[in-house]
Amino acid sequence: MTDFDYDLIIIGSGPSGRTAAIQAAKLKRRVLVIDRKDRLGGVSVHTGTIPSKTLRETVLNLTGWRERSFYGRSYRVKDQIKADDLKARLHMTLDYEVDVLEHQFNRNHVETLAGMAHFVGPNEVEVEIEAGDTTRVTGEKFLIATGTRTYRPDYVPFNGKTVVDGDEFLEMDEIPRSLVVVGAGVIGVEYATMFAALDVRVTLIEPRDSFLDFIDRTLIDEFTHQIRENGVDLRLGSAISTIDDEGSHIEVTLENGRHIRGEMLLFAAGRMGNTEKLNLKAVGLETDHRGRLEVERKTYQTAVPHIYATGDVIGHPSLASTSLQQGRVAACHAMEVPTVPESPWYPYGIYSVPEMSTCGMSEEELKERGVPYEVGVARFRETSRGHIMGLEHGMLKMLFSLKTRRVLGVQIVGEGATELIHIAQAVLNLQGTVDYFVQNTFNYPTLAEAYKIAGLDAFNRMPIPEEYKVHARSSKAKKAAPKAEKKAEEKAGEKADKAAE
Repeated sequence: MTDFDYDLIIIGSGPSGRTAAIQAAKLKRRVLVIDRKDRLGGVSVHTGTIPSKTLRETVLNLTGWRERSFYGRSYRVKDQIKADDLKARLHMTLDYEVDVLEHQFNRNHVETLAGMAHFVGPNEVEVEIEAGDTTRVTGEKFLIATGTRTYRPDYVPFNGKTVVDGDEFLEMDEIPRSLVVVGAGVIGVEYATMFAALDVRVTLIEPRDSFLDFIDRTLIDEFTHQIRENGVDLRLGSAISTIDDEGSHIEVTLENGRHIRGEMLLFAAGRMGNTEKLNLKAVGLETDHRGRLEVERKTYQTAVPHIYATGDVIGHPSLASTSLQQGRVAACHAMEVPTVPESPWYPYGIYSVPEMSTCGMSEEELKERGVPYEVGVARFRETSRGHIMGLEHGMLKMLFSLKTRRVLGVQIVGEGATELIHIAQAVLNLQGTVDYFVQNTFNYPTLAEAYKIAGLDAFNRMPIPEEYKVHARSSKAKKAAPKAEKKAEEKAGEKADKAAE
């Protein structure tokens, strides 16, 4: 026991905050989670990860998207899809997520406090629990897991109805007939492709000449072809000059002089760290221009050793999956308990239509580093399962070292990409080689067979290891031995016959 109210105070209940709280509680420490919302879960549960992925599944189910290759583009599970249809499943999912989280906190004796927190000293925060009412609590260690909020520049006329950010987008009253999405980052790409699946006319604007630059270019080329085929008008390489709310429509003027109209505009160009109200100056911390904190990446300590930070508020990679890991590691370090370190390779998942997922290095990275490599590619349509599912597109690409034969990176675009990637992740982290995919049997028929096809594609172009040659020679020698013995016996018999004569 210490002189502080709590051993660990966590500000924010998103993925990293929840895992940190549960981990510290399992170590029998006194834990308090402060969240500005009256419902736990943070951005991930209420406006980010879970809502967008639920929306995607709802869209694909109601539109019959997965069956259209068999039954035609006009096929629908439900003819008239409305905004309320999309929200119904969403609200059920969110209620379930919050219920599970509250149960986990209760079971592990994690205390919670709803309100806006800010530091008033190195070991003390003040929490505004209601309008005008505040309370103060002290803690030996702190974890900042406040996540991010949408970036809202002044030149965008947000109105919460027809010009919205990523958080407001899910509250739409009606599905628009046309949608303009500004920003081809993960959020923008996901929502643009989902609504294209709803047969909404979608224009996706990105000022840069490329998008999702952390993804292998081969994958992006395949993805670009597919989304354009699905009806997304992708506009790259021209910045926005003005955005005007004309009442009946939204008009976007690009710097190249082109005009784009839509019933609704979603602005999804960047996010800011939720740190401006924490009063970080009181503890000697500063943020970058995006409100993000810098941390030591193995422990997640900030410049102030007893204050940690995890999740999107520390920037890259800004994934819910990595945030879950970061919270656990930070809590163990803060409670001075050893733990298993994070694995070096983790998967990226982009829940667009089609899905994309990667793990390891891209071909561009290998070229930059001068690493000699071989490529193996498989198309989903080459698999029996892909044909059964009616998949016309989808690709799995693997990169292997020519020196060590080890897997260096895997990229997948197509149905089930975010599930399939975990096979690659396991082999990468266990330092497996191309031989694993050639030697092992995969269930038939499955999309996972694509690993076997891609593995053989690369294997057949790679030098044969010396040990395989030795094995082949010894096998030939063993086969040749009985023949030699038989010939020797025949010759000995012939000599015996001649001697007898």
